[in-house]
Amino acid sequence: MEYTLDEHRHRLLGDEKTGESIPSFKPTSRRGSTRALLDGRNNGYSPKKILFAPATYNLAETTRMLDIARGVSRHEFAKDIFEVYFLSEGGQFERLIEKEGYTLKRSGPPLTDEKIAHIYAVNDEEKIGTIFTRQELVTKVTGDVASLKELQPIAVITGSNLSVPVACQITGTPLVWIVQSTWFEEFFASGAGVTDGIRFAPLKRIADFFVYIGIEFWMWYGFIRPVNAAAKHFDVKEYKPVFNFFKGDITLVAEPSGFSGIPLPENHFYVGPLLANQDFPIPDEVRNIPRDMPLVYFAMGSSGTATVVAQIIESFKGAPYRVIAPVKQLIKTKPDLEVPPNVLVTDWLPALQVSKMADISVIHGGIGTVMTAALAGKPVVGVGMQPEQRANIACLERKGFAVRLSKSKDLPKRLQEAIRSQLSNSEAKRKAEEYSMEMAKWNGPHNAADILYQKFGKAD
Repeated sequence: MEYTLDEHRHRLLGDEKTGESIPSFKPTSRRGSTRALLDGRNNGYSPKKILFAPATYNLAETTRMLDIARGVSRHEFAKDIFEVYFLSEGGQFERLIEKEGYTLKRSGPPLTDEKIAHIYAVNDEEKIGTIFTRQELVTKVTGDVASLKELQPIAVITGSNLSVPVACQITGTPLVWIVQSTWFEEFFASGAGVTDGIRFAPLKRIADFFVYIGIEFWMWYGFIRPVNAAAKHFDVKEYKPVFNFFKGDITLVAEPSGFSGIPLPENHFYVGPLLANQDFPIPDEVRNIPRDMPLVYFAMGSSGTATVVAQIIESFKGAPYRVIAPVKQLIKTKPDLEVPPNVLVTDWLPALQVSKMADISVIHGGIGTVMTAALAGKPVVGVGMQPEQRANIACLERKGFAVRLSKSKDLPKRLQEAIRSQLSNSEAKRKAEEYSMEMAKWNGPHNAADILYQKFGKAD
């Protein structure tokens, strides 16, 4: 039996009337189309190239793409149909792609460390500006177009690369976005979690409107304005409204159904969480950390702001718990930071394994850290750097096992209060464990690979 995308969407979402969900399934026989492809391959058939284009300076973005690529490589049918390639614009996490043996092609001049720092500063609301100029994006798009013409992929998959969608328009290459529902226009229009505490409906609608306008302007000015300038330069369609930028030929939503409560738009499909599954070593000092006090896992991905990270680390001094903090890369610019004796700062760690060791997680709210914390089944304290991260934490807060804090409002004091509260909150622990069991039903890499196979892998 073969499934159309609509049928696959029904199976992933479940019955709309009953709410029954089928998070993962093993495809049954597709002897006709798949056998024809495999027979053809034995007679000189060339596999279809599928191209992943992550922002390789971002850990979560790179590891999500690698998680899908692994799903493709292990999928019963897709592994024989697709040849996986990666396209990079530069960044320290290229090494993770090369380590797993995938072919990596670099497009245009690589981003410098200074440029990457600028991107993060704008993204984290530490600087007002645009992450790229018009000319920078024109140059990037030109390089991407050359790469697409050379590789001729059947589809391009991305999660935050700003130039690739324009290049796909120019070359007519199908585009697949990997997103979360907290990027949807409908989520921001409903207040993005910021207005959840407003009970008076007319006032909430007003507040929702101003939240939406503010976030839309932030996205347009910092990100989409130069993209649209590049699109205009190449005489292809601009992205209006700005939220249309994150819509591909199909869009895969890297979360379980019901995470935000926002209905899926057309051509969007839940696949479940996509996590960092790299074999980062667990140092002996982490494995053997004393358990004489509660244990806190403090992770801010690759995008946490150094000043905020340092402020949080300092706030741990003298606290009645121990902290494992894989934030070494984030505090390189803070050489004078005094790390308290109850805090163990490390390089990158296997996040899910270490999260399960801890009693609670303190995170920045990137979708990778949010999905990992939820799957670990532990209460959360979240300090978002920017709107999307704050929105992700709000979704866990609604489920009853997270506390969301602002990075700019008396953070050290409020953080310690929140940690003490979560460590003793048995109800939050119960709800976290329940949601973890729901999360565990989803096989994100397999579901993503199966949709890619259904859409792009079958014989014409």
